[in-house]
Amino acid sequence: MFQLFQKGGPVMWPLLITSLVALTVAIERLFFIAREKTRRRPDLVEKILGYTEEGKVDAAIRVGQGSQDFIVKTLVYGLAHRGKSFSNALLRAANQELKRFNQGLPILDTIITLAPLLGLFGTVTGMIHAFGLLGNRELDAPAAITGGIAEALIATAFGLVIAIVALIPFNYLNARMEEARHEIEDASNQLELVLMKPVNDYENSITGR
Repeated sequence: MFQLFQKGGPVMWPLLITSLVALTVAIERLFFIAREKTRRRPDLVEKILGYTEEGKVDAAIRVGQGSQDFIVKTLVYGLAHRGKSFSNALLRAANQELKRFNQGLPILDTIITLAPLLGLFGTVTGMIHAFGLLGNRELDAPAAITGGIAEALIATAFGLVIAIVALIPFNYLNARMEEARHEIEDASNQLELVLMKPVNDYENSITGR
């Protein structure tokens, strides 16, 4: 493998760096997703909605404080700042949480695009070197030319492998971010509907009036 790496030319070093960066980002992001799943508290979301429907907004805020669930944090932030602009507070909290999910994705996206281009650049420079042998009248060794072309293609192969492997976690992480976005939107819409519903409706349902 090391000999194959050397035959790829100088561009293999940037490709190695991009592969290590992609691997590091992918592992860190996968740990992040796993950690966020363990922090989920759907029961707290239901409690917040229930207390808010009963008009006990302060109790809803207290029950959600300290939770690491990204949905609970969004709802609590919106309720805590409802006096200024409830919708804007929810939107700001949602953007802060989704920003955490988006971290690292631009890096993977760049590597997916950059790695094949680096590989192509290595192939082009290798081909220039291989065909340069024609100008040096080294036709006595045609294997040197064909071997140079074969070695030039190593960089492209490595670049494509890096891009293909990085694409898998990139799409997975994008899907998890969209899933988080939908969950936040759904919970936020429920909370807005509850706040818009008069508290008297709840009291009337209890008394049967």
